[in-house]
Amino acid sequence: MKHITLFAAVLALACCTNSGKTNNQTDNMNNTPLQEVAGRKNFGPNHALVTTPQPCVMIATWDKDKNPDVMMAAWAGQYDAKEIVISLSKHQTTDNLELTGAFTVSFADERTVKESDYLGMVSGKNVPDKVARAGFTVTPSPNVNAPIINEYPLTLECKVISFKDGCLIGEVVNQSADKSILNEAGQVDLALLKPIVFDAAGVCYRALGDVVGKAWGAGKEIE
Repeated sequence: MKHITLFAAVLALACCTNSGKTNNQTDNMNNTPLQEVAGRKNFGPNHALVTTPQPCVMIATWDKDKNPDVMMAAWAGQYDAKEIVISLSKHQTTDNLELTGAFTVSFADERTVKESDYLGMVSGKNVPDKVARAGFTVTPSPNVNAPIINEYPLTLECKVISFKDGCLIGEVVNQSADKSILNEAGQVDLALLKPIVFDAAGVCYRALGDVVGKAWGAGKEIE
């Protein structure tokens, strides 16, 4: 059964405090005051960091004039083994998706912080040549009707499965990686990719840290 694992949520943090046993925030479902959690600070459902840090995914599409458009999104995650899900409000990108039915997803990294942030700030509706202004170049994907941004070394080529109520689900047709981010075994190495994540609490980008444990291994010490 398919399930959604979202590792993205809200893009801002608002601080709300109250010294009583309840605060001035309410549960959206039943509109009752939320109770304070002992030893912790409540932020409520609307101002909390639902999941953080968040990935900085770069969505690339063609517009109606075949201009490449790229936007940054943080509400993204894996939907199934070969499918991804992204929450999108109305953008130039969403218009393009309805037109082409395809997109690519890349990952902002330490080398492209300035350019990636710019692409997330400026709309293709107002600046149709924003990709060129960022100093980026493109190659048409040979597998889907979307551009590959050459300066991002890891790219997912995707077809739209569905796009409803702001929820984009895409099928990953192919993953391509530049040789510069491959380890000796020929696999993608995040230490070489150096992807960044969005820190909603600090409103900044952070680099991924060191390896601190082996997946399906560190917990064996407790078994």
